[in-house]
Amino acid sequence: MTTPESDAREAPGRVARGAWTDAAAVLSFVLLAFWVTGRFWLHPAAGVRDNRTDQAQFEWMMAHGARVVTQLAYPFTSDRMNVPDAVNLMANTSVLSVSLPMTPVTVLFGPRTAFLVFLTAGLIATGVAWYFVLSRVLVGSRGPAWLGAGFCAFAPAMVSHANAHPNIVSQFVVPLLVWRTLRLAEPGRWLRNGVLLGLLVVWQAFLNLEILLMTAIGLAVMVAVLALARPELRRGVRPFGAGLAVAAGVAGTLLAYPLYVQFFGPGAYRGLSPLIRGYRTDLASFVAWSRESLAGDARGSAWLARNATEENGFFGWPLVVLVIALVWWLRRSAVVLGLAALGLLFGLFSLGREIVYDGRETGIPGPWAPLENLPVLHSVVPTRWSLALTPIIGVLLALGAEQVRLLARRHPAARPGIRFTTATVLTMALLPILPTPLPSVRLDPTPRFVTSGAWRPYVAGGHSIVTLPLPDTTYADPLRWSAETRLGMPLARGYFLGPDTRPGAHRVALFTAPPRRTSTFFGIIRQTDAVPPISPLDRVTAVDDLRYWRAGAVILDPRLRQAGSLYRGMTALTGIEPVRTGGVWLWDVRPLVD
Repeated sequence: MTTPESDAREAPGRVARGAWTDAAAVLSFVLLAFWVTGRFWLHPAAGVRDNRTDQAQFEWMMAHGARVVTQLAYPFTSDRMNVPDAVNLMANTSVLSVSLPMTPVTVLFGPRTAFLVFLTAGLIATGVAWYFVLSRVLVGSRGPAWLGAGFCAFAPAMVSHANAHPNIVSQFVVPLLVWRTLRLAEPGRWLRNGVLLGLLVVWQAFLNLEILLMTAIGLAVMVAVLALARPELRRGVRPFGAGLAVAAGVAGTLLAYPLYVQFFGPGAYRGLSPLIRGYRTDLASFVAWSRESLAGDARGSAWLARNATEENGFFGWPLVVLVIALVWWLRRSAVVLGLAALGLLFGLFSLGREIVYDGRETGIPGPWAPLENLPVLHSVVPTRWSLALTPIIGVLLALGAEQVRLLARRHPAARPGIRFTTATVLTMALLPILPTPLPSVRLDPTPRFVTSGAWRPYVAGGHSIVTLPLPDTTYADPLRWSAETRLGMPLARGYFLGPDTRPGAHRVALFTAPPRRTSTFFGIIRQTDAVPPISPLDRVTAVDDLRYWRAGAVILDPRLRQAGSLYRGMTALTGIEPVRTGGVWLWDVRPLVD
């Protein structure tokens, strides 16, 4: 029997052990994050092999954030890409909530390092945030919290998106949103709690709006479930409602203008293209292995996902069986049933407009079909709804582990057997999906023409640099070059989401500017490695397009496989002989444009 005095003497020891446990948990997330991204840290010239274009885009976004801070540039659009039409950055992944505070890193070490810090720190922060919210709020025990948080941060979908989607793997705001939403019911603090929740909403809005939408839907469902299942919680409805109103007011006030720019400003678009809205989760992928997991490889999963970055399911069949068993075991818990229903809803949404199984169309319409054309929802990539399954499963794992811990405490004699069974089940379910290091590729060094500043005379007077080929979804290296100049070097066209302004296109999103005759000409050369016949109209239109782009110079990286054909095409199109300088072929087109 313990006395109050003995409890008091033991309390410091328990606090110290808890602090050491917390430190070990945080360290484990740090080690896992560097395990996943280690090849990029060990080889500074390396980039993300399976998604070089998005890496270049995020490096450009980091440079934009630094430019906003150091040059007081307008944050929501930019004229440094897609000259002369600019880019609506609110309608793109501008990540201002990270790029602005990371300005010192970008300025001192460059946008590539800033991107890598963003990616690695995002994984770490997501694990840490979930660990503390689970251990202090949702579960209350450190071991189960560590298990759930580790899954939330390093599940297959998260590691897949670590292929150059740092805004998606950085989900550290999500558990904070859960925490502050639960605190809204606290009596007497509706104003403070509402303000804090509203500020978190704004933070997440400038990080990733898709994740914010999923979180808002998930929280709404869970709050409704708890209110129905636990009548005693209804006593907090007045402070909860008041705090929610304050949060909506704060977030609405701070986001009103940015969202106006996003949906109605220059460069706004009306939903994603039918092709992108066709990105859906293959039903078979939920029990398959991700290519970035211990048990997976690209040959076994390539046809189940559009690319290596969108493997949003891939939990493996042992984990799926475990989750179903957990839900059945804990079915008396309203929280568990609510999470299960929410996971089923998100999983169904992710199947898209038509269900696909093992790479084959089934002809069965998915539940997303009647929703995909609704405002706001028409800008969601359907397969990403299954991203929300990761934190749901993470919380279920933590709740299940906590129940096992309590069961072992109530039955000391059976404790060894319970622990052995639990360890065996978790090993079978989680070992196959442990992450492997992301594959890397050596990036070509930036040409000296860019790093030396030799481009500056050619952009004087509002001119831009035109690159061959022009940047798009398949060639985004020019964005990386521009980022290294702190966006001092403006680009014609680019890799971004912008409206298709052609007749009948209804301003749906393109992943670059609408095609012009000259951009299409060079796109054909890149695809075929051959110069198509050139007509007098092509030559006249080329001059018109160069004038439209305000081109000061056209440059070509001779290391490209199609460099020879692009060289011949540009020379024949303009009649200008290029010069080799700073590691590029350069056509000075100012005499044509001016």
